[in-house]
Amino acid sequence: MIVRDRLGNGAKLLTEAMPHVRSVSVGVWLTRGSRDEPAELGGIAHFVEHMLFKGTTTRSAEDIAQEIDSIGGQADAFTAKEYASYYIKVLDEHLPLAIDLLADIVLHPAFSEEDVQKEKKVVLEEIKMVEDTPDDLVHELFNERFWPDHPLGRPILGTPETVEALTQHSLREYFASAYTADNVVIAAVGNIDHQRVSDLVERAFAALPRTGRHVATPPPVAIPHVLNRTKELEQSHICLGVSAYPQDHDRRYATHVLNTILGGSMSSRLFQNVRERRGLAYSVFSGVGAFRDTGAVTIYAGCANDAVDEVIGVIVDELRTLKNAPVPAGELRRAKDHLKGSIMLSLESTSSRMSNLARQEIYFDRQYSLDETLAGFEQVTTEDIRHVAEDLFTTGALGGTVLGPLNGWNLTRERLSL
Repeated sequence: MIVRDRLGNGAKLLTEAMPHVRSVSVGVWLTRGSRDEPAELGGIAHFVEHMLFKGTTTRSAEDIAQEIDSIGGQADAFTAKEYASYYIKVLDEHLPLAIDLLADIVLHPAFSEEDVQKEKKVVLEEIKMVEDTPDDLVHELFNERFWPDHPLGRPILGTPETVEALTQHSLREYFASAYTADNVVIAAVGNIDHQRVSDLVERAFAALPRTGRHVATPPPVAIPHVLNRTKELEQSHICLGVSAYPQDHDRRYATHVLNTILGGSMSSRLFQNVRERRGLAYSVFSGVGAFRDTGAVTIYAGCANDAVDEVIGVIVDELRTLKNAPVPAGELRRAKDHLKGSIMLSLESTSSRMSNLARQEIYFDRQYSLDETLAGFEQVTTEDIRHVAEDLFTTGALGGTVLGPLNGWNLTRERLSL
């Protein structure tokens, strides 16, 4: 059973008991991400995430690592466009230590000047790693042009210039304004009792400030761009995409089913037609990215340099087909069952269930049961798929980025006509 609660300072608490397991996953989720930072401080949300593991006022980074390792625990953190997460997975008997560690990390980071300077070097190497990872880089380039002059279009890591400009003062100022109770969701799943978790969390997070600075960013305006970037690589990398619906849209279930049919599984149209039948690419897939006020359906393929035009042609043809022809009943059934099976298998893990609780609270301010979610997918019809395709795959809606040697070839707007 899922229990929703609030701490005395206003932070949200969610628990779900799984008595048949021995693990507990507990996470602190911040409802602020890279889209909530000003352009001149690009990457600060991600940088603060790094710094929180560099030591607190009472524990060094080594102390934190040793305490987690000594109990066989797993700890990690990440920053996304609209949230950040810090979580630990431990045996149920070590729950008090896990909560104490998380509270110390999130409430009392040291932000020492020495660590700030060292971590800048680490993050700058992380940025270089993206530049050397073309399948990541092509998505960054696509987003930057698709949502220009908007935080969603900027890289989560920031740029070398913005990272270099970060100071101990700016990090502490951002931390004080963002890491407050009104921006925090705490979720715990596993062999737990809600009241015990509530008591532990209430004590550990009592010092969390109630409110911080309010940040509001307007929805982005999508610009279906065309970008050709020359880079000496063994492959060419393609990212195409259209604007889509926000997280809480009524058509979210139909969009995910459409994505599964298009390129979200091994039996999808893109995987079968690009890779299996034509042998044009090793990696080809589509995905849905949804945020609080917008979204995108993107398609990626990595292929031989002389196959780029053919691959783009196949992708565009598949988008047109989804818009113009009904999806056969058997294919629709297969896509639904794939989604339902994937969801149910993922929720056998305490860490996945913990993440699911937090994300639903962040985006819906409520909890959808597994039955409700499965019913949402089950109710999707062939007509629903076609309506979504007609809505998203309109003339002029498709943008694209190609990264590779190019050799005189260039993607044009006409090539992306739907």
